[in-house]
Amino acid sequence: MRDVMVVGAGMTRFGKFFDRSVRSLAEEAVGEAMADAGVAPGQIEFTAFGNAVGGILQGQEMIRGQSALHHTGILGSPIVNVENACASASSAFHLAWQAIASGSAEIALAVGAEKLTHADKIRSFAAIGTALDLEEMPAIRDLLSSVLLGWSPAPAGGDAGDGGGGESGGSGTSGTSGASGGAPAGGGSGGGGAMSSSPFMDVYAAMTRMYLENSGGTPADLAQISVKNHRHASLNPKAQYRDVVTVDEVLASRMVSDPLTVLMCSPIADGAAALVLASADAVAKLGVPGVKVRASVIASGRDRRLDEPSVAERAAHRAYEVAGIGPDDLDVVEVHDAAATAELLLYEELGLCGPGEGPKFLATGATELGGRVPVNPSGGLLSRGHPIGATGCGQLVELVDQLRGRCGERQVDGAHIALAENGGGFIGADAAATVITILEG
Repeated sequence: MRDVMVVGAGMTRFGKFFDRSVRSLAEEAVGEAMADAGVAPGQIEFTAFGNAVGGILQGQEMIRGQSALHHTGILGSPIVNVENACASASSAFHLAWQAIASGSAEIALAVGAEKLTHADKIRSFAAIGTALDLEEMPAIRDLLSSVLLGWSPAPAGGDAGDGGGGESGGSGTSGTSGASGGAPAGGGSGGGGAMSSSPFMDVYAAMTRMYLENSGGTPADLAQISVKNHRHASLNPKAQYRDVVTVDEVLASRMVSDPLTVLMCSPIADGAAALVLASADAVAKLGVPGVKVRASVIASGRDRRLDEPSVAERAAHRAYEVAGIGPDDLDVVEVHDAAATAELLLYEELGLCGPGEGPKFLATGATELGGRVPVNPSGGLLSRGHPIGATGCGQLVELVDQLRGRCGERQVDGAHIALAENGGGFIGADAAATVITILEG
């Protein structure tokens, strides 16, 4: 496998943009990334395009990448569409990395783009709910079908009808998923519509209660994660929410699913991010600085006992092995904090601290800007925002900028090795998909 370098990075601001399309968001991010790399559209030999809910919310299925990139000049070269829940964009990056590493392309593009906002907010929440294993949850499947497809639930002993269901106003399908996966709750500091009795949120809240009991943590520890990430996002001009919040404000915000309040949950967002990858030979010809991809590992969740390694632990172990480093070598980290609890769990799953030590590790200040290993200097999903099909590439844009010293007030001094963890969906008690990427600047 050949060395692979990231030579260009670009992204839109994340936020709620009712007047923008997936295409306009993707075009902005791709244009910025190609300009950063100094490449023309005709030099792109392979593109992987990540998107999660475009078929459900915009009706664009099957050729989402070709449609979104129609006017970029890229069409004609191979485009592969990637849908892998909230890990769609990092999965697209993994495929672009494989194309370069295998020698099938010299320059490749990874894109993640999502328009999650919708005039009917219930549809956005229902779209998020489809990242569950609905074969195992027939009642939730019928409910989502009634909202998204107008299907009525099947009568006992019969088949579902093909009409008459209409849209249900009370789907309750927003929320976050498991520790290292997840989807937005729809809230955030700008207010909004996280709904109680969410399948995602209820499961996550149960995991949170168990985690706090086992670790000795408190809801105030969860609030402190939100405080930290909002403070980081206040320094990020592309973050959705740039307001600074206090622990008391987080704890007093609307309860979504006990003990998780709305400010402990990631917001619904729109946005796009893109990265240009190249072989070492191509980088030499381009004459631009590059960030080396030390490891790109993708894994799927599985049914497991709670004492068995999570998908994030398994993927991180493999990534450290491939990169030839350990967690102590990391200088900066971006994790998938779909809810505040996820970040605490991921401290442990990534080996930044020992089992059950997440709250104590947070209290040391190690994960804040200026600490030993800043986590989510971008603001994370909690405050930078979570346009689910774009999030993974958004994390990597942040880390590329950190390794190239381009982050201004939120710059991590001496950043040399960076890790991103991006998870998505839920399968049993595990994230359905997780991608770990390790970069070296």
